[in-house]
Amino acid sequence: MTTNELTKAASQVRRDIVRMVHGVASGHPGGSLGCTDLLVSLYFQAMELKTDDQDSVVFDMSGTGEDMFFLSNGHISPVLYSVLARRGYFPVSELATFRKLDSRLQGHPATAEHLPGVRIASGSLGQGLSAAAGAAYGKKIRKDSHLVYCLMGDGEQQEGQIWEAAAFIPHRKLDNLIAIIDFNGQQIDGPTDVVLNNRDLGAKYEAFGWTVLHMDGNKVDEVLATLKAAKQASGQGSPICIIMKTEMGQGVDFMMHTHKWHGTAPNNEQLTAALAQLEETLGDY
Repeated sequence: MTTNELTKAASQVRRDIVRMVHGVASGHPGGSLGCTDLLVSLYFQAMELKTDDQDSVVFDMSGTGEDMFFLSNGHISPVLYSVLARRGYFPVSELATFRKLDSRLQGHPATAEHLPGVRIASGSLGQGLSAAAGAAYGKKIRKDSHLVYCLMGDGEQQEGQIWEAAAFIPHRKLDNLIAIIDFNGQQIDGPTDVVLNNRDLGAKYEAFGWTVLHMDGNKVDEVLATLKAAKQASGQGSPICIIMKTEMGQGVDFMMHTHKWHGTAPNNEQLTAALAQLEETLGDY
C-alpha cells in the first residue's frame, strides 16, 4: 500500500475506534487513536503475515513462519480489533459487538475467545514484553528468521516486570525482537512525568543493551521508514527499542493534549464532532 492508502486506512480505523467505544459508552479511545498509524503500518505493510493462495491472512497460535505482534497495553484493544478486522482476520461487521455480552471483542483482548490475531490476554500491564521475549526465544530455537514486535505504553514502563524482560532480552541476544514504546506522556492518572517520571527511556534501554530508535508515530512515512530501519538493524546481536512519540487522541482535536480521554467514551454530540474530522474511506461497519 502507498503512504496515502495507509493514511486513508488509518482514518477509517479511527472512525471505527470512536464508534466502537461510543456504542457501549465504554473503552479507551485516547491511546487507540494515538497508535493507529503504527498498527496500520505494521499489519498492512511492515509485517510478514501468513496468507493463503488468495492472499487472505491465515492465523495460527504458533506464529511459525511469520512475524508476530504482541499488544502489551491491552486496554487500547479498539485499535487492534479494527486493524485486525480491516486486514481480514475476522468480519468487519463484528466490530459492532465490541464489549457486549458474549462478544469475542472483550474490553481487553482475551485468548479464551479464540479471536484470530490475538496471541495473549493482555492489559494487566507490564507483561507483554515478557511474552514477546518468549516468542522471540522460541523463534531462535526453531531457527525461524521472522521478527517479533511488541507495543507497550510509556506509563507501563513504571512496571518492574518490564525491566526484568528488558534485561533478559539482550542477555539472550534476542535480536529478532522489536519493542515499541508509545511515548504519549499520558496515563490514566495524568502526565507520566508527574505520576512517576520515567526520565530518559532511550538511555535506559541503551544501558540495558538495546539499539534505540526514535520516531513520530503519527506520521505514516516516518513510521514506515523507522520500521524499515529497525528491521535492517535486527539480526546484529541486539534487540531494538523504538521510542514512538504520539499524541493521545490523535485525529480528534478535543481528545488531544490531555489524559482525560484515556478511558472515556464520547457522547452522541462528541461522536458527531469526532466523525466530522475523520474521513470515511473504507466504509463504516
